[in-house]
Amino acid sequence: MRPMFDSSISKDNLNLLPLQKFPGDIHILNTPAEAEAAAASLLREPLLGFDTETRPSFTRGTSYSVSLLQLATHDQAWLFRLHHTGLTPSLKEVLSSPDILKIGNSPNQDVAGLRKVSAFEPGGFIDLQVFVNQFGIDDNALAKITGIVLGFRISKAQQLSNWEAPVLNRSQQDYASTDAWVCYEIYKKLTAVVDFRKNQ
Repeated sequence: MRPMFDSSISKDNLNLLPLQKFPGDIHILNTPAEAEAAAASLLREPLLGFDTETRPSFTRGTSYSVSLLQLATHDQAWLFRLHHTGLTPSLKEVLSSPDILKIGNSPNQDVAGLRKVSAFEPGGFIDLQVFVNQFGIDDNALAKITGIVLGFRISKAQQLSNWEAPVLNRSQQDYASTDAWVCYEIYKKLTAVVDFRKNQ
């Protein structure tokens, strides 16, 4: 039986795919109170796409704490500006809960950065790089996994932008939301494939 997904995709073929970005509502949390209220509502979510962004350093010996935590569903994305909000109690509860699956692409490094902001015990994290292996997908870059599974490409143009700017511009908001959203959508599509195979 032919595999449902290609094992890899070339850069040229990836560039032929249509460009897409997160199509839903974006919520930017700038204060501890806003972050706590948003996180409390997320405690009801069973599944979230997950990613972080850190202000890049272009000077040797200089590094920054995690600037942004992104969580997303199919049509909602929450951007926590951690250098303003910190990790609030409910937000740490979301990150610790084994009942809330957080889907990220190689999330261990992101989690390690978050634990430097404030201590918590992580739970419920799923690494897409590992998860996609059972579908014969060898590429591990998020952009390539997105192309293989979802059939579109995502922009990486804002990756090295200033994530601690006073205001996140629209391109930054789209980029940050999209990275978390595609993690959610990839996992949903692949688990649907698993369910389909079980019922055959």
